[in-house]
Amino acid sequence: MPARIDALPTPALLVDVAALDHNLAEMARALPGARLRPHVKATKCTALARRQRELGHHAFTCATLREMEGLAAAGLGEDLLLANEVLDARRLGALDARVSVAVDSEATVQAAAAGGVREVLIDVNVGLPRCGCAPEEAGRLAERARQLGLTVRGVMGYEGHAMAVAAREERARLTRASMELLERAHQDVGGEVISAGGTGSFDLNTLATEIQAGSYTLMDGAYAKQGLPFRQALWVQARVISVSADYAVADCGLKALGMDHGNPEIEGARVWFCSDEHITFSSEPLPRVGDGVRVWPAHVDPTVAYHERFQLVAGDEVLESWPIDLRGW
Repeated sequence: MPARIDALPTPALLVDVAALDHNLAEMARALPGARLRPHVKATKCTALARRQRELGHHAFTCATLREMEGLAAAGLGEDLLLANEVLDARRLGALDARVSVAVDSEATVQAAAAGGVREVLIDVNVGLPRCGCAPEEAGRLAERARQLGLTVRGVMGYEGHAMAVAAREERARLTRASMELLERAHQDVGGEVISAGGTGSFDLNTLATEIQAGSYTLMDGAYAKQGLPFRQALWVQARVISVSADYAVADCGLKALGMDHGNPEIEGARVWFCSDEHITFSSEPLPRVGDGVRVWPAHVDPTVAYHERFQLVAGDEVLESWPIDLRGW
């Protein structure tokens, strides 16, 4: 393993250890123990999940079957929630772990029962046009799940449409409106769990019994605009490979960055655009060919999924390398 950042092949995914430690400790203080169910979709790394467990978070949220299987195999299966609908749950039922799965229809309830899953959460649409049943359908669906022998632990809902709102007051308003819908559904469903929230609402969502935050660990350009108490810990280290009269090009492009939240940032520079393997930017002065560049992604989750490893660094020194071992489906 290279001992210094400038010896790494680029593009490389780097994590500042001090910022990561700060973020983990800050969230553990704000949401101790079971109040946080960390979402591993943001990091896809069992080594990082172990750090979260050491801080008292023993339950995890997953987005994919691969994440569920990887956590279980790593001995982190004390309480796993697949916060996503599946139509073939046999891989879940076979896990040596406590498994719950989100359901929002007759078909997904039947799939859970047929696959050997024992516990479910009723997934409720609270405003984000994605998965989830209508709040008024939640009670009927819970009754059907119980008829099939499933334990209904409670409800979940994701106010994802609020997460990207920079203004705290508006983000709080949207969160409250979403949780009113989820609370109404929970009254019909019952159970001890109300699972919701994320990094953008971790301190605003007071209804949920557990918060499904994940991006707080590494942070990104989008969340950095919200004034949250977490630091940007992750960037893509690139190298300048070409310099023209008024712009420079580094070896980091669309295939190394999540771009759905907009352009990445380079400190002291203006990013023009990204193509497959290049980022074109201007600055004053321009860098030289061979110079290192820190590229800060706007969205951490898909950025992580493009890479095979995290390089943990302190200053210019590479301390450790963690595999991103929960990639894929």
